Amino acid sequence: MRVTGAKLTDKFYHQHTGYVGNLKSISLDKLLKEHPERAIEFAVKGMLPKGPLAAACTRAFMCSAARTIPTKLSSQSAGNLEF
Repeated sequence: MRVTGAKLTDKFYHQHTGYVGNLKSISLDKLLKEHPERAIEFAVKGMLPKGPLAAACTRAFMCSAARTIPTKLSSQSAGNLEF
């Protein structure tokens, strides 16, 4: 994944745990080192429309950090989404 500018150090993904003062933040650089597939998932999820259609699309979306596609993913066709 290639980004421009200083996004590797300046872009943060935030997650709140629900407790007071527990805002977890992770930089894009650290996220790409630990879980590169999550960076792609966050980017795709942010581009989808909000609502039930986005929930169905994110359930069907599969991302893998491996160079080869696992057989489970390659056996599925792209046309069997149910709404």
